[in-house]
Amino acid sequence: MKAIQYNNFGNSDVIELVDIPTPEVKNENDVLIKVKAASVNPLDVKIRLGYMQKMRPVELPITPGLDVSGIVTAIGSAITKFKVGDEVIAATMGNAYAEYVVTNENVVSLKPGNVSFEEATSLAVNIGTAQTILFTEGKLSSGQKVLIQGAAGSVGATMVQLAKSNGLYVIATASGKGVDLVKSLGADEVIDYKTQDVSKLVKDVDLVADCAGGESQATLFEVVKSGGKLLSIAGMPSAELAEKHHVDARFISSDLSAKSLENGLSLVSEGKLKALVSATFKLEEAAQAQDLVSAGGVNGKVVLVVG
Repeated sequence: MKAIQYNNFGNSDVIELVDIPTPEVKNENDVLIKVKAASVNPLDVKIRLGYMQKMRPVELPITPGLDVSGIVTAIGSAITKFKVGDEVIAATMGNAYAEYVVTNENVVSLKPGNVSFEEATSLAVNIGTAQTILFTEGKLSSGQKVLIQGAAGSVGATMVQLAKSNGLYVIATASGKGVDLVKSLGADEVIDYKTQDVSKLVKDVDLVADCAGGESQATLFEVVKSGGKLLSIAGMPSAELAEKHHVDARFISSDLSAKSLENGLSLVSEGKLKALVSATFKLEEAAQAQDLVSAGGVNGKVVLVVG
């Protein structure tokens, strides 16, 4: 089968299109998926650059990619939830830039029938991350207030929709075209972080969901109420500032299990949560796709169309 691989860490020119053996079902809980589309996530770029070797080490050569949509072509003997021919999405956490991928059934979900394969693959990491931040770790409930930093990015935009659909009051930061996008997704307040000072406009939120990281993260402690939370997917928050402001501040790893996706996928099926795809590339154009993600400022997901 065709797949994307690289043998060395580095810039996107290390990426190659190769022929490798098609994976097979070897365990009773395995699902073999013919990949129709795979998302390109910022983590893919960080892994390729070697930045994640301490936190999430990989061995080379590696086939990158964290999530796919596609069609089930084989299943393990213990599987009852899926059958050959089912259209699914899966958070494989590796090997997604390929024509086929095998993964455990616990990270596989049926694809909502009202979205395309390209839209479907944009959902797994986004929904799992948003669910983890807002509810699994954030433990928010209807009526509480959340500030989403970087709300126009692919994860942030999904988080806005998931939060609103579950009755939260949403304050979102964005810039440029992202401001109108986030407004259209239902945010109660939108702050242009390039022209407005979030720390002076917002106070006493129950949770800050930081999807952007960077130097601005330090100012976010000022908007959280005492005893509130600052949860980040973009960098480790300052323990010193957390103690000073009496805030539970942590870097969060996403739960991308099928269970974690249930809430969001039900909203997708009901038409209450939209998938946002900003650009599509062919599998052999994976380097260009990663370069687009690296450049930043993408509102929505970049997707590889595989089959």
